[in-house]
Parts: sequence; C-alpha cells; structure tokens
Amino acid sequence: MPTPLPRTLIRLWLIAALLLHPWAAPKAQEALPEEATTPTLNVTFDGRAQQIQVEDPANPLVVIETTRGSLLFELFPSAAPATVSNFLGLANGSKTWVDPLTGANTKRPFYNGLSFHRVVNGVLIQGGSPSADAHGYPGFFVPDEINAVSLGLDHMSVLDPSGEPNPVLGIRSQADFQEDVLKPLYDSLGIRSSAQLEARVSEVDKKLRALSVQQLFELRGYRYRKDVISRAPVRGVIAMASTQPNQNGSQFFITLTDAEWLLGRHTVFGTLRAGEDVLDAIGRSPVDTEGRPQQEVRIVSIKALPR
Repeated sequence: MPTPLPRTLIRLWLIAALLLHPWAAPKAQEALPEEATTPTLNVTFDGRAQQIQVEDPANPLVVIETTRGSLLFELFPSAAPATVSNFLGLANGSKTWVDPLTGANTKRPFYNGLSFHRVVNGVLIQGGSPSADAHGYPGFFVPDEINAVSLGLDHMSVLDPSGEPNPVLGIRSQADFQEDVLKPLYDSLGIRSSAQLEARVSEVDKKLRALSVQQLFELRGYRYRKDVISRAPVRGVIAMASTQPNQNGSQFFITLTDAEWLLGRHTVFGTLRAGEDVLDAIGRSPVDTEGRPQQEVRIVSIKALPR
C-alpha cells in the first residue's frame, strides 16, 4: 500500500498550484435579458375602447354578456383545442346540438337565454345548462383535455406524512374519504368484502401511502394527456363543469377564488381579462337552498370579438 502523503506536503502543493495557475478573475456580469413584456390589445368592450393584457394576441377573445353586465375572456386553444372549439361552436350556432325539449338536432346559438343556475358565494358561478340544473347537456360529450404531469399531480401524494388527505382532493368528511379514496383503491385491488380487507390490510396501507393524486384520479376513471399544457383552476378561469370524467358538454364554471380542490378534474380553457366587478357581483347573488340566484342571472349572448 502506498505511503500516505503528509498533510503539510499536500497543503504546499495546493498553494503552489494556485500560484502557478491563479483563478481567472470573474468576468463582468452580463446584462440579463429584459423581461418579456406582456402583450396588450386594444379592444372595444362594454361600450368603450380598452387596453387589455393577454397571453397571446392570436388567442380568441369572447364576451359573455349577462343580465348583470359583461365578462371578457381570453381562450386557450393550445391548452384545450377541442374544448375551445366546442364552446365557440355552441356559442355562435355553428355546431349542431340536441334540443332537450323536442329532441331535434338544432343549429342556433346555444347559450343565449340560459341562466347561471348555480352560485357558490366566493367560490364559483356555473351556467350553460339547457335544463337550468346540473343535468343539462347538448346531446353529446367532449372528452377532458388535462395534462396531470403539467399540473404536478404525479408528484403529489394522496396522504401527507401525518396521514392527512391532500387538499387537492377536496376531502371534507370520513364519508368523502371512503367514497373518493378508499373505494377506488379497494376496487383496483379486487377487495370486495371486510374479510378480504382484513387479510390484506398491510398491503392496502402500503399502497395508500405510496399513491399519487394522479394515480388515484386514474383509478377513478380520469385519463390524462401529454400533448397539452394544462392550467390550474385559479381565480377568474373558465372551465368545463362535469361530475364524471370525459362528460363535458355545455356547462362551464368561472372561479371566484383559487380552487385547488378542482385541480386535475376539470378542463380549464380560458381566463377573465375584463369585467371582474361583474363576476364578483354575480358571485354575491343571494341564492336559494339549491344554490340558484334568487334573482335570475341570464346569459344574453356569447360572442367572439372581431379581430
């Protein structure tokens, strides 16, 4: 075995190396590139010329005119191409839908005259149902357009280290946990009885603690895409309303707050660019026991701004 070099000799060698090959003086710091400016557009909205900030000047802008005022949205076809196409087609009457009263195929602006049938104060407003309730749809379904990885669901655990459910799951009770978390897991493992559960309780515990939010949602029937970049349901977004995976039709909601518990389960396809006061006014509407505004708020029309 070679004899170790004395520490003193190593130190002298290091000093000599530094003297013979001194570190280069740091270069002057290069100027950082200027931060990209947010694009703006001049539009006529609510009867007057306005300048609004947008993400992409090529994205569609639509005005939802209501009986309480108007809302201006920028839509994101790159994030949800089929959803944006469906929404615009229903709005302008170019897409065929089924009249729920007659059962006939119909081509006229779908949203005109429909109401915001659900308001959750401080949370969201929901509209676009031809039957003015959660069950109305245009006679067809449009699939979800959600990328779970871009939302970070693949790295979110269902349970935190202390065993508490992740807030994005929206778990409010033991019954919610049983229905939304345990039942899908039991089904995936083929557990159908208490006896089967008791025999495999250690396995279930291990699976549960390793489960990501994406994996849980996939057990519940959601199927995610990789070819789009999805948006989180923060305040002011417009997203498709549905209670089951891939059952989007015509109903949409607009958020009044950041709503992390909706993450990964609803296709976000646009965001509010003007009319925030109108959104908040609708969101403060007094409602009945079913969440319907006591004073009806209707959609007069949904129209794309000419460009």
